[in-house]
Amino acid sequence: MSGEYSKAKLRVVAGEPEVMELRFLFNPSEYTITKGATWNRPQSSGAKSATKPQFGGANPQTVQMEIFFDDYEQNEGNVAADVATLLDWTKPTKASVSKKKPEPPILAFEWGGNEALAAFNGYLKAVSIKYSMFDGSGKVLRATANVTLEEVPIEVKRTNPSSGGPSGRGRYVLGNGESLHSIAFREFGDASLWRGLAAFNGIDDPLRVPVGTSVLIPTRAEADRLA
Repeated sequence: MSGEYSKAKLRVVAGEPEVMELRFLFNPSEYTITKGATWNRPQSSGAKSATKPQFGGANPQTVQMEIFFDDYEQNEGNVAADVATLLDWTKPTKASVSKKKPEPPILAFEWGGNEALAAFNGYLKAVSIKYSMFDGSGKVLRATANVTLEEVPIEVKRTNPSSGGPSGRGRYVLGNGESLHSIAFREFGDASLWRGLAAFNGIDDPLRVPVGTSVLIPTRAEADRLA
């Protein structure tokens, strides 16, 4: 196998919790993706066989994975902090609560060249923590978290036809805690289009864009083509 070794992480792409990303100490050995739909079968008392199913709607995609935390050798006290981050991400952000529209942070899973979840954005629906090692003072040294992420609906922003401007274009000034990922999710409903934003703006290092940077927003078609 070839390619550079990369650590997996969960990154906040929408919302502003206290911690914006969680890097895994160990990459997951597996994860499970579930996607389904609702199909209804009309009942007919005179039918001699089953009726044809009728599509009732798509169900949200879910992703389940296990995250392993181990501070036995490093002794840096990160286990409790990382677990606290996961638990905090299940709550509505303070900013959304202050606007009286409680919403959880929206997360993306990133892992080098792994593209299976490149277009997935979801909220943290459930977290189950198992603590399995402690030191003499009771400090947690090892924990395993089973997490479930559920897909969020994608709402693509549209330009007002009466605005007179080119459809899908505009500028956005990067604020605190924001990134090209969050802008892509805000504008297109797809955080994976951050590559298109970077290419359209000639940004060489997409992971280190300073606060206050004015980002030109391409059309969705342009972002798709450049991503």
